[in-house]
Amino acid sequence: MITENTEPLTDNRTGERQKAVLVSVMLPQMTEQEIDTSLDELERLLDTAGGDTALRVVQARQAPDNKTFIGKGKAEEIKQIIETEGDITLAVFDNELSPAQINNLEDALGVRVIDRTMLILDIFALHAVTAEGKLQVEIACLKYTAPRIMGKGKSLSRLGGGIGTRGPGESQLETDRRHLQRRLDSLYEKLKELERTSMVKRKGREKSGIKTVAIAGYTNAGKSTLLNYLTGAGVLSEDKLFATLDPTTRRLTLPDGSDVLLTDTVGFIDRLPTHLVKAFRSTLEEIKYADVVVCLIDSSEPDTERVRKRAVTEQLVNELCGEQKSVIWCYNKCDKATEREFISPDGVCISAATGEGVEDLLYAVKRELDGGKRSVEYFFPHANGAELNLLYRLSEVTECGYTETGTRVTAFADKEVQNRFARFECK
Repeated sequence: MITENTEPLTDNRTGERQKAVLVSVMLPQMTEQEIDTSLDELERLLDTAGGDTALRVVQARQAPDNKTFIGKGKAEEIKQIIETEGDITLAVFDNELSPAQINNLEDALGVRVIDRTMLILDIFALHAVTAEGKLQVEIACLKYTAPRIMGKGKSLSRLGGGIGTRGPGESQLETDRRHLQRRLDSLYEKLKELERTSMVKRKGREKSGIKTVAIAGYTNAGKSTLLNYLTGAGVLSEDKLFATLDPTTRRLTLPDGSDVLLTDTVGFIDRLPTHLVKAFRSTLEEIKYADVVVCLIDSSEPDTERVRKRAVTEQLVNELCGEQKSVIWCYNKCDKATEREFISPDGVCISAATGEGVEDLLYAVKRELDGGKRSVEYFFPHANGAELNLLYRLSEVTECGYTETGTRVTAFADKEVQNRFARFECK
């Protein structure tokens, strides 16, 4: 299955954007929609890295080919297309390839070959700004790409520049494995020092008593736009994947006048490599140690995409923080959504671009910081006087009235109290 891209393409040899072919293997358990969705995302990743898609190739197989992933026949077919086009200089696979598969594919296709993970690493290298971010990117690049480049017998010709070659740089990748390990050890030491500094800052925040709120979510959900709207942070906000890599923290005043620290974090993506999560552990710990996590979802996308990206976000937040973390589901871009009634069944609907609904979000954050407290009306029969007394001790009762059959009260209660006395709540 091959689909042409009709957009005008430029030649990388002129120093401009590279032209690439995207390749994916469809296994029996996959659907065409899943493949199309994944390739759409891969195309956006390529665009962010500075490349253009010439065509997309999908190969249906029972299992990946051990040597070339796609099989000899399909490799020859792609090679003919590349030779006919004349200006395609890159093949990007929507799957993780082994070092041997990359070597064999480059021999078969005659162009540089990278996989989805290498493309993500390239974007991270492109967008890292802080010292910590650059160290994390270099560690991840070395751990993943070095084994796929060394021993190729081509004098590392694939490092001539362009997409899939950014990060640690040619000088580090030319070293042998012993030097590579020394380099990694040195990077880990530098990163630990920066992490210690971050921990000292984090403990200082804890001592000050100021609460922290992290914005998490799928890449390009609008996290930086929301941070900019709320705090005027001036963080880069583009309609591209992983436009922001390094976390940014700013002070935010809530409606009741209290201050919190609001942090924009690196975006999530489907099939985010485990080693990449480990490399960015200190960055992602901003989510782990936050008092409240605002999980942003792009509500303007189709239902299937919204559900898929929420599942990815939920899984990663649970892996980082555990299922007990206080989370607010926030559906962004509601000004662009067409089916509003289906957007926010369990969260807040906002537009970070226009500010619509943002005040509701701030009130939701305040409620979560207060332990999810809200005003609840209860009715206690006379026989349950002991439970009523306990409610007085565990919450703030604001109203009380007596009837012939019992006592009706209104209490400002947190989530634990709400759950404990749920059977007495007036529906």
